[in-house]
Amino acid sequence: MSVVIITGGSRGLGRSAALQCAARGMGVIVTYNSHPAGAQAVAAEIAQSGGKAIALPLDVGRISTFPTFREQVVEALQRVWTRADFDYLVNNAGHGLFEPIATISETQFDGLFNVHLKGPFFLTQTLLPLMKDGGAIVNMTSATTRVATAGVAPYAAFKGGLEVLTRYMAKEFGPRRIRANSIAPGAIRTDLGGGLNAVFETMLAGQTALGRVGEPDDVGRVVATLLCEDSGWINAQNVEVGGGYII
Repeated sequence: MSVVIITGGSRGLGRSAALQCAARGMGVIVTYNSHPAGAQAVAAEIAQSGGKAIALPLDVGRISTFPTFREQVVEALQRVWTRADFDYLVNNAGHGLFEPIATISETQFDGLFNVHLKGPFFLTQTLLPLMKDGGAIVNMTSATTRVATAGVAPYAAFKGGLEVLTRYMAKEFGPRRIRANSIAPGAIRTDLGGGLNAVFETMLAGQTALGRVGEPDDVGRVVATLLCEDSGWINAQNVEVGGGYII
């Protein structure tokens, strides 16, 4: 059984990705920070469906905690799957912030940077020795890297950096046959940044070619697909999953 680690797997896109990966026969390690009950519920749902999953705590914004997390991963892999390595990593954890460039604080800026770019960089570095050759990485970016949206400049900038980092991962990890791709969700109905109200959702749906906002499973299915062997020749790509958002 292949094993995937999904950061921020307690709700939203991470939860969907976890369930979709489990439905394709993968073992799942989901991480949580502020919502342990949600992560435990995801693991329990997977177990009830006959799969194997566990939830581990992780603050992607605190690099100093990564060595401890790696030790927990090693223990879990041996205990649950009787193996010393894992196959796939999904860097999904994140949070939204709506604040114009003119007023955003350095603390807010640094918080976004640590979670959306610095964290994925060093978490991947920390876990890379445990990743099996021939594995795959999926980094969650955003359609805001293509469509400038007032109020999310730092978030979008760091997601843009993660998109570039993805290509470098593909380049540097290629000798180990580890693929790296990123997914850029468009307008999706999650609680990131406070969620969508009816007026905002109607506006976003009108800007999307398929006439609606996306659901978490629209993205989760693509995450699972990119990890599967059928996508084995897809590498160093950023795939926008937005139903034709502002085209």
